[in-house]
Amino acid sequence: MPPTIAADLDPLSLQRQVCFALAVTNRAVLAVYRPLLEPLGLTHPQYLVMLALWDEAKSDAGRNGKALSVKEIAALLQLDSATLSPMLKRLESQGLITRTRSSTDERTTQVALTRQGRNLRRQALKVPLAVVERLGVELSELEHLREVLTRINTAAVAAGALRA
Repeated sequence: MPPTIAADLDPLSLQRQVCFALAVTNRAVLAVYRPLLEPLGLTHPQYLVMLALWDEAKSDAGRNGKALSVKEIAALLQLDSATLSPMLKRLESQGLITRTRSSTDERTTQVALTRQGRNLRRQALKVPLAVVERLGVELSELEHLREVLTRINTAAVAAGALRA
């Protein structure tokens, strides 16, 4: 039986909540990524760190990539440094990154890809296409969704989200 008009208009209906749709979709999409990242030895949060570093390496082509500070990575991923630190430690123990203190500011830690970390990118290239195939959604729809989610995130941050 189709829902009644009153139920459709209930502002507290679970199925109408954007937060609920985002939460359950987040869990489901991460479950799609998990078996694809496992052979790479990465968790999804570690994969995001590697994506940030691969982006930087690509933009600095020919020089083996520039290092990013922990603070820069945290800003890109919208994480705090305390959350990021254990991920970086694990990536370093896997031989994918190096962490070094800045020579100009000892409070700053620089993170750079190792050769192994740069080489892992080739294996990771198949992940995005595999995700699209498993989701069964047109690439154009996913791109539109990413654009909408980016606008929502920008608005939420502007409204004070993620402030300490």
